[in-house]
Amino acid sequence: MKLATFNYQGHSRIGVVTEDSIVDLELAVPGLPTEMTAFLAAGASALEHARKAASGAGNRVALAKVKLEAPVRRPPEFLAIGLNYADHVQETGMEKPKFPIFFNKQITCVNGPYDPIHLPRASHALDYEGELGFVIGRRCRHVSRDRAAEVIAGYLIVNDVSTRDWQRRSATMTLGKSFDTHGPTGPWIVTPDEVGDPHTLELHTWVNGEQRQHSNTRNLIFDCFSIVETLSTVFTLEPGLLISTGTPSGVAAAMKPPQYLKAGDVVRIEIERIGHIENKVIDEPADTAMM
Repeated sequence: MKLATFNYQGHSRIGVVTEDSIVDLELAVPGLPTEMTAFLAAGASALEHARKAASGAGNRVALAKVKLEAPVRRPPEFLAIGLNYADHVQETGMEKPKFPIFFNKQITCVNGPYDPIHLPRASHALDYEGELGFVIGRRCRHVSRDRAAEVIAGYLIVNDVSTRDWQRRSATMTLGKSFDTHGPTGPWIVTPDEVGDPHTLELHTWVNGEQRQHSNTRNLIFDCFSIVETLSTVFTLEPGLLISTGTPSGVAAAMKPPQYLKAGDVVRIEIERIGHIENKVIDEPADTAMM
């Protein structure tokens, strides 16, 4: 099942994508939460209602007529992991981590799957990072690796957009990972039954049609399930928590010379069995400044 947040006729709600249409759950199942985090928190019964609605023929809108938004527009937290592919470790010249390097992206960076990425006024070292992400589906703590799949609501694509100069000047990566619009996600959440093994997925990133990244999630150093185990040992995971699993080699910063993104560039990331996101880089608009 593909769970999406979408805007239709000026109203944002959630639905189930079926081929070239989307089932509007607000119409199909009145009383069901219409925001993704609340829907996930409603648990198995909400998912079952959604499945039944998707199997019917009514309450559908053509996918071409809606605007897809970030599946989880305001996650309770947005966490990511650095240096989690061996080839990316090699291109950075750093040592392979013995323990996962977690950092947070501020939730205000969350962006839609086809919305523009801002080239900040404060930085011209803008980079892309194509990544597999996943969303937590239930409140949990102390989850063992062999049960981690039970708490994952589904998988999606993340562009962990990075401003490398801000990333390097700080002792942590948060500032360089959290500029507004620097967290495109989507295009929807694909449930685990449809994805299958999340550690066998082909990943590609293109910039203006040129392939920059190509890997497979089997090359993750710390896989999705071990990430859940580690994080849940420390703190409670909440429904809607978004976790991005790291990027393979091919980032702009590692090219010689670096090929940072500029206004007009288009970044497309595709992951097998999930779909693709595509975002155009634009200059940060003047109206982002305090008036």
